[in-house]
Amino acid sequence: MSTVKIAIDGPAGAGKSTISKAIAETLDFIYIDTGAMYRTVALKAITNHIDTKDAQAVCSVLDDLNITIRYDKNGQVIFLNGKDVTKEIRTPDVSIGASDVAVIPEVRLKLVQLQRELASDNNVVMDGRDVGTYVLPDADIKIFLTASVDDRAKRRYEEMLEKGCEYSFNEIKKDIEYRDQNDRNRAFAPLKIAEDAVVLDTSGNELHESIEMILKVIMGKMNKNDEK
Repeated sequence: MSTVKIAIDGPAGAGKSTISKAIAETLDFIYIDTGAMYRTVALKAITNHIDTKDAQAVCSVLDDLNITIRYDKNGQVIFLNGKDVTKEIRTPDVSIGASDVAVIPEVRLKLVQLQRELASDNNVVMDGRDVGTYVLPDADIKIFLTASVDDRAKRRYEEMLEKGCEYSFNEIKKDIEYRDQNDRNRAFAPLKIAEDAVVLDTSGNELHESIEMILKVIMGKMNKNDEK
């Protein structure tokens, strides 16, 4: 096959970004974090004092929205209108805002176009909520990651502590439950498992265990496709 597209979907806190980065690095693929794009739209709205649930107001900033993705030795860097916002988009407020703006069809259409362009000529690992079902329905390999709510909240809580952000475990868990509800019930491209996806539960796993488990699935499928 000429290029390989790997779609990794799942709910908030399932470890998609961390695992996808590691998979892409191992395979020497380009990693595309779709969630970071929605976070960037949310940050733009919040910075402009716009309620992220106000679809009309959020759409008003889309024409003045320029999201650029670059890669350096530390991985993916997100720029909003020329400014590096890689760290700014990782706060709980922006996380909730990202879930709000992700239900707006105009936002999804704008970002999906960019995501498909990025994947058109490259070997990619793309993670998100609807990559295998909507963004890249023709992906060669589809994986749906999941884990218990408590397990996902614990991971996110520890991640925030490492970054020096002081949020309680209960705040993080409430954020994840809110995002789960939003993501699964939005009318346009909701979070769901693609029919041809491999479902993997990472509850209780150490990071290296999850990476090894997913790499095994991916390499098995890539070898089968090469034999065709």
